[in-house]
Parts: sequence; C-alpha cells; structure tokens
Amino acid sequence: MIAPKGKGALPQGNPSHLLPAELIDRCIGSRIWVIMKGDKELVGLLRGFDVYVNMVLEDVEETEMTPDGKKVTKLDQILLNGNNIAVLVPGGKPDDTA
Repeated sequence: MIAPKGKGALPQGNPSHLLPAELIDRCIGSRIWVIMKGDKELVGLLRGFDVYVNMVLEDVEETEMTPDGKKVTKLDQILLNGNNIAVLVPGGKPDDTA
C-alpha cells in the first residue's frame, strides 16, 4: 500500500529514506571515514564530490596497512577517485578505545 502524502507520510529528514547522493551531499563540511579498496582508509573533512563519487577531502589522515604495521600519513588535501572507494561512513572514524 502506498502511504498518502501529507498526514502519515514519512518525515523528509529521515536519513534512512535518502538517496545515496543526498546523504553524501549532507556530509559536505563534516568529517567522513572513507574505506578504500585495498588496504587504505582515510578520515577527513568532505569538501565536495561529483556524480562519480570522486571526492575532495581536507585535513586528511590516511592509514595504510603494511606488512610492518599501520602507516599513518597526514595530508592537507586529497582528491579521491570514486572507483576506488569501497565504503563511506559519515561522522568520521570511531575511536579505537572501545
């Protein structure tokens, strides 16, 4: 059954009813955790993205898993190719102190 518009309709601010691009758009200006295909993760401030989910991040911390352990690199700004992104997590990476 289709819910009628108006009374009883779902609120528009409900994030579970947003299209993916709308959710990413709401993340502009906030921190985001990007898990790349391979062994890299990035956390940074999302400045923008395009229809291919290429992203510009600022104040970035890049973590790479190497045979010697974690390698952390700080970057002022980075342009990510959307083809290499596996997962996006709004709000940044949770603390590892759990």
